[in-house]
Amino acid sequence: MKKGVLNLLKGTFLVSGDAPKNWLFIIFASFLAVIMISSSHSADKKVHRIAALNEEVKELRSQFVDVRSDVQQLKLESTILGAVSEKGLVPSEAPPKKIKVKSRKTDDQ
Repeated sequence: MKKGVLNLLKGTFLVSGDAPKNWLFIIFASFLAVIMISSSHSADKKVHRIAALNEEVKELRSQFVDVRSDVQQLKLESTILGAVSEKGLVPSEAPPKKIKVKSRKTDDQ
């Protein structure tokens, strides 16, 4: 056991008779490790991007609610009356009248 650990630390398995097989395995394991690290970094980037987009969605939703409440405030009759009274317009005192148009039938139809 002591000799096996000592041989491992010295790296004799890399220069022994079946070294090409060991080298191929080491290269393959290193390649898989690089792919795994790359995949992990890619996943982390996506998680951070999703978090940033969720924050942006919350901010935009809040902004939408604020703008919608402002628009509702502007559509109120009292707000409109205040805005047009500055220009000298006043509401009519007589209620509006409906105009009904009767169509005539022609003889050729």
